[in-house]
Amino acid sequence: MSHKKDTDYLSISARVRAMENRLLTGERLERMIDARDDAEALKVLGECGYGELSELTAAGLEQMLGAARAAMFRELAAAVPDPGLVDIFRLKYDYHNAKVLVKAAAVGEQAEPLLVDAGRYEPDALLQGLQGCSEDFRSAVAQAQACMEQTADPQQTDILLDQAYYAEMGKLAKECASEFLQGYVRLMVDMANLRTCVRCARLEKDRDFMSRVLIEGGSVSAADLVRGWGQDFERNFRSGALERAAELAAGLAKPGAGPLTAFERECDDALMTYQQGCRRCPFGEEVVAGYLFAREAELTAIRTVMAGRMAGLDGDVIRQRLRRTYV
Repeated sequence: MSHKKDTDYLSISARVRAMENRLLTGERLERMIDARDDAEALKVLGECGYGELSELTAAGLEQMLGAARAAMFRELAAAVPDPGLVDIFRLKYDYHNAKVLVKAAAVGEQAEPLLVDAGRYEPDALLQGLQGCSEDFRSAVAQAQACMEQTADPQQTDILLDQAYYAEMGKLAKECASEFLQGYVRLMVDMANLRTCVRCARLEKDRDFMSRVLIEGGSVSAADLVRGWGQDFERNFRSGALERAAELAAGLAKPGAGPLTAFERECDDALMTYQQGCRRCPFGEEVVAGYLFAREAELTAIRTVMAGRMAGLDGDVIRQRLRRTYV
């Protein structure tokens, strides 16, 4: 368990506060959306510290954003007192890569083109084996491989790896001894379970199915959700950060209900609201965690705007797809 104190983060906190000045604000997003041409939109990204693109293409944009993400992780992992803090945010890329490796092996295809260089473990190393990976990660991949061999069902392997992802994220948060990060993981699990409940209700899944797909580790236990399945599950979430999302879920949890757009936005905004609490902290691991989350959200916003521009979408349509910004 980490024994780092808030004061150990004084230097990196000051550095991160300076870095926050280059984050993509709502005003900058508006400039990108309303830009006369792609070059003008890309100029805004240059102001935020991103590399240059001579031409806006999906491949070029992804390469630029991927390079920025990798540089951010490297920089902060080398600067924070406890690198486990950064690992919490890199973890999802490891488990994405795990899914790619398992499925590619099952169908005899090459995994390399779909691997992402943003996790704790480099794609080239993963292709050579899992010797340098955490015990939790190796165990999860082995279970997923066995499941795929036995069932040939990629959905079941995804469920196993998702559950392992949240379990390892919770473990890392505890090792950091950070109440803030542990709260973040609980909220992530609650969001995943609420989304799962809504989708399963729309598909009329039974209690047995729910017992296999829900995740432990949230403020609302998976066991309680399974026991109450078929009732008003959304009430379990109405006393916390997902209150508004739960209210929307009540009207969407049936076959043929309307689109999930507003519900998904409320879930994402609840997570942003939690992270924005970091901005009130003068120093500590919260400052770094908030910035990491903000940059990840920023990358998503950039993809949304630029993909919309490349598709010729109206500005208002693009705005409807955006989430709240960190600054």
